[in-house]
Amino acid sequence: MSILEKLSSTPMYLICGGIIAFVALLCVVFMVRAYRAGKAIGMDTAKMKRVIVSSATFSVLPSIGILLGVIALSGSLGIPWPWLRLSVIGALHYETQVAQAAAEQVGMDKLSSEQMTASGFATIALLMSVCIMWGMILSVLFNRKYTGKFNKNIKKGGDTSALGFGDMAMTAMFIGLVSAYIGSYIGSFVSSDGLFTLRGDWTPLIVVAVSGITMALFIFLSKKPKFAFVENFSIAVSMLFGMAAAVLINLI
Repeated sequence: MSILEKLSSTPMYLICGGIIAFVALLCVVFMVRAYRAGKAIGMDTAKMKRVIVSSATFSVLPSIGILLGVIALSGSLGIPWPWLRLSVIGALHYETQVAQAAAEQVGMDKLSSEQMTASGFATIALLMSVCIMWGMILSVLFNRKYTGKFNKNIKKGGDTSALGFGDMAMTAMFIGLVSAYIGSYIGSFVSSDGLFTLRGDWTPLIVVAVSGITMALFIFLSKKPKFAFVENFSIAVSMLFGMAAAVLINLI
């Protein structure tokens, strides 16, 4: 049995599926409790039902991007593990980047099933899990104090830059990561064996360009009042167009 078959075996499905089912059950419990709390304070039940239906509807298409992430990672990590990571607390851009970085650190040229080993998967899975835990831990320890201070400043008409700094820091970090990846793509294209041959793989550059243009178009449309809803689909459609571009390039 190959390593990929083991990663998609029945025990892995049972372990990962059990965790996902537990989290889904908690979501249902909290949804029911929230609905009952809404009724208790006199909220219109018809409006609450409309909110539930609309929220469920607008969660379907944006989740296509998550499904694409599961598919992309399943070729090297099997189906259960990416399914678990992207269903519970994982983020699409985080999981793929950390998995690739961890694969390189364990000696793999790229994240692939051909080079995957049991110890390599254990390291990748552990790193993907440990690194994302800190958001929960820091929120439990400090979020109440942080939000309390922030709300206090708002009531006093004071400075609200704390939230602004968080937004700017996340944006700056994301731009830095994207710039590093694009730089590596450009470097691999223009240089081969230390020589500027311009004969490297240019597929990633085309994918980046197509995805970026698609995202820019969706952002532009989302600013229009009639097309504000397209913001929910921007990531999924950008990924689809980027993947389609890669497939077309390889076919050509």
